[in-house]
Amino acid sequence: MTHKTVRLGGLSRVEGEAALLVRAHDGRITDLQLNIYEPPRFFEALLRGRSYDEPPDITARICGICPVAYQMSACQAIEAACGVDVSGPLRDLRLLLYYGEWIESHTLHVFLLHAPDFLGYDSGMAMAVHHRDHMERALALKKAGNELVATLGGRAIHPVNVRLGGFYRVPRRQELAPLAEQLRRAREHAITTAAWVAGFDFPDVQHDYRFLALRHPDEYAILSGTPTVSEGSTFPVQQWPAHVVEEQVPYSTAVHARLDGAGGYLVGALARYAINFDRLSPLARAVARDAGLEDVCRNPFQSIVVRAVEIVHACDEALRVIDAYTEPDTPAVPVEPVAGTGHGASEAPRGTLYHRYRIDENGLIADADIVPPTAQNQARIEMDLHELIAPRLDLPQAELARLCERAVRNHDPCISCSAHFLDLNIDAR
Repeated sequence: MTHKTVRLGGLSRVEGEAALLVRAHDGRITDLQLNIYEPPRFFEALLRGRSYDEPPDITARICGICPVAYQMSACQAIEAACGVDVSGPLRDLRLLLYYGEWIESHTLHVFLLHAPDFLGYDSGMAMAVHHRDHMERALALKKAGNELVATLGGRAIHPVNVRLGGFYRVPRRQELAPLAEQLRRAREHAITTAAWVAGFDFPDVQHDYRFLALRHPDEYAILSGTPTVSEGSTFPVQQWPAHVVEEQVPYSTAVHARLDGAGGYLVGALARYAINFDRLSPLARAVARDAGLEDVCRNPFQSIVVRAVEIVHACDEALRVIDAYTEPDTPAVPVEPVAGTGHGASEAPRGTLYHRYRIDENGLIADADIVPPTAQNQARIEMDLHELIAPRLDLPQAELARLCERAVRNHDPCISCSAHFLDLNIDAR
């Protein structure tokens, strides 16, 4: 009999804290747990009783990497409950703000968290010593994203300019001109980045993913869209609770999610790309082809290439929005409280982010539900690990551990976002 245990007490180069445990017996995996052990956040509970206009600011604090995603999903859910639709230049500005966050977040992951895996470094800082040109390109891209978020959001981290119905202040057209010049340079950096990462040595791995992402009739869905599953089924965002079921597992403060009772599924860059390839900008599609990508990518290690293509798309589309921008008549449309329930979903860098709020007759939040991407992906990440490790259990312990870490980092998990749910039962007998 042979026994093998791989235990990673703390996964590195992921946003948040998690551990991994794999046990094998006689060449068969007997236990595999992705343990998200960060304390639960209780954001849904602390929203109850707050004013209907507070969730965009409060939920933004769930994550320092993708606060805009939380603001946009929250705004859309509450606006839906109140019967308000934000369109025209105000929607364009929201989209532009979101592109800034995508550029920031994807750049961070591609260069500092993921690329070191392929180049044999323990950290982005160690990689920078020998790849200064790539790191300088990363800083230029990150700065372009930061400037977009700061200009539209009031500051680069946890924006303060977003409100229900739009913004507290909207920029003058001339304020966006310097951003356009910076974005044109960033777009060239993004194209170079996609070609660079496409040349990495990728393990030959293919997973039969069930993808879920938003799809929009006119654009590569980010701000809004219809939840769409890879086999072609769709459902209105209002029906999310009927299709996505969350279940708590005993070893994690994040829940597992099942889609239509069929087990784990995947959200994020690979899912968006598979469901929306035809909605990428023409430039981004050409860059994807030059990088060797087909319409669908099922190799999670190549997700770094897909994210690089999405950076190209975000830069390209941000420039389009700026070029067509006309100043709105008002920075926000009125959103008056109405008793009812609203649902909203947008595409955070890590995948579909769903919010639901029930508002009472006094304009207070009676109930809230937030389903972050990493919580949805946790079960599928465990499936990835099982399929990847099972035929490779004879690898040396250290090499197997490194492979496990790489497999988790493929999905850029934002662990802090997911650790917000816990059922607490106290038996006082």
